[in-house]
Amino acid sequence: MGMITTTDGTRIYYKDWGSGPAMVFSHGWPLTADAWDDQLMFMASHGYRAIAHDRRGHGRSSQPWNGNDMDAYADDLAQLMEALDINDAVLVGHSTGGGEVARYIGRHGSGRVAKAVLVSAVPPLMLKTPDNPKGLPMEVFDEIRAGVAGDRSQYWQDLSAPFYGANRHRSRVSQGVRDAFWLMGMTVGLKAAYDCVRAFSETDFTDDLRRMDVPTLIIQGDDDQIVPIDASGRHSAEILADATLKVYRGAPHGLTATHRDELNADILEFAGVPVPTQRGRR
Repeated sequence: MGMITTTDGTRIYYKDWGSGPAMVFSHGWPLTADAWDDQLMFMASHGYRAIAHDRRGHGRSSQPWNGNDMDAYADDLAQLMEALDINDAVLVGHSTGGGEVARYIGRHGSGRVAKAVLVSAVPPLMLKTPDNPKGLPMEVFDEIRAGVAGDRSQYWQDLSAPFYGANRHRSRVSQGVRDAFWLMGMTVGLKAAYDCVRAFSETDFTDDLRRMDVPTLIIQGDDDQIVPIDASGRHSAEILADATLKVYRGAPHGLTATHRDELNADILEFAGVPVPTQRGRR
């Protein structure tokens, strides 16, 4: 398995599949790189080098006490990109990972980035404030923290229902998908899971979005029960200089699983199918 060590000594696990132009995936909370496996396999099978890492505190990466914040997440991604010598990449972020992508570009620039994809992403700001009236009140995030700090195993099981829309009468989400969510959640360190709630809910990515100078595709379901689309995807599309918004009708937050085939096709189309290298004849 692949590992890098960051400047503060944190070990970051990553998977690196296929060859070709790079596509780098940042996962949501409380998940791991495994949440992207369907996309990684698809993109690697279509001529891309598909890379995903476990965020610090998550999965197979180290569980440091400090650094569970968006600046550190973005710096970890920057060090991964540098260590793997990734250039002209398509960055794809889901939920919290979308914030990580935005903060990475806002903090480190787009020198290594060609395009970005934000899927059910948290920018520009999830928390309701006088300037962000469509956000969610602090009480929502306090309840999340209480669930994490209490019986987090049961909390992950319960959270998987709205995450994938399994609480909707039309849902066809399997128990297996929900079990995988629980399993990934249980690999996240308690401190990281708790601190990340503040990172994804209270971080204001408005200035990061304004600094994003690459074409950006925004994909989100209009039945997202975790990250309200009006405060996130639709608002981000208004801020970004070069954004395309695609709304999946009736789709939940976890559309990486529920709308896998549609999402894969849309990301591939936006990124562009790589042209195979022509080998000279002898």
